[in-house]
Amino acid sequence: VVKLGGSVLTRKRGVEALRPKILARLAGEIATARDRPLVVLHGAGSFGHPGARRFGLTGPPEGRNDRVRGAAIVGTEVRRLHLAVLRALVAAGANPVSAPMATHVLQREGRPVDIDLKPFATVLERGAIPVAFGDVVPDDRWGFSILSADTLAVALATELRPDRVLFVSDVPGVLEPARPGPPRIYPELSEETLRRLRPGAAGVDVTGGIVGKVAAMQAIARAGIDAGLISGLSDGRLARALRGERVYGSWWSAGSR
Repeated sequence: VVKLGGSVLTRKRGVEALRPKILARLAGEIATARDRPLVVLHGAGSFGHPGARRFGLTGPPEGRNDRVRGAAIVGTEVRRLHLAVLRALVAAGANPVSAPMATHVLQREGRPVDIDLKPFATVLERGAIPVAFGDVVPDDRWGFSILSADTLAVALATELRPDRVLFVSDVPGVLEPARPGPPRIYPELSEETLRRLRPGAAGVDVTGGIVGKVAAMQAIARAGIDAGLISGLSDGRLARALRGERVYGSWWSAGSR
């Protein structure tokens, strides 16, 4: 399972600000692994996060009456990025099949309570690459809420049992909290790492930021699967990781605490 972060595919400070050259290169690296089963997920970045904040989709409605409208607008915005990802994969020679989750998930207060992942296995059995994304999905208490691609990665890891889950970001790994000297990453992640991190350590977004990502990696490792956070800005790093190399980055090893 590969999750392409919105931070590497887009410039988050813009509005729908795609990084086309980076997307094309990452698609090419993914295409090198087309001889093995692979699921691709991607975040929303500047295609979805601004709207999610604007319409309050990251929490309870709190009296707002524009949530349905917000779900429609944000869902449309993130699908523009999704189409760009599909086009890049096709251009690179891969065979992606769109697998949107809006009609396959029910959440309760922002957490999945019912999720149907069978379509992923069906697409994989036919030799294609299912591609899904963080999306706005029905919520039985809030009307609609955000299903993050990180949350989906955890669910897919548990269901499909991949060799590893790769989170591809715009940073080389999980950065240590601010300290003198050059930035340093945690090469090995653990519960102690989670305790040391604080909101804002490497940016907080509507899907939980780095703390939420590390918590997702913990859940994946507890399921017996290696999880790695690597840079998508380093040419060839994703391709090597897809070949099974333990490339430079932050790793939560299977079964470790």
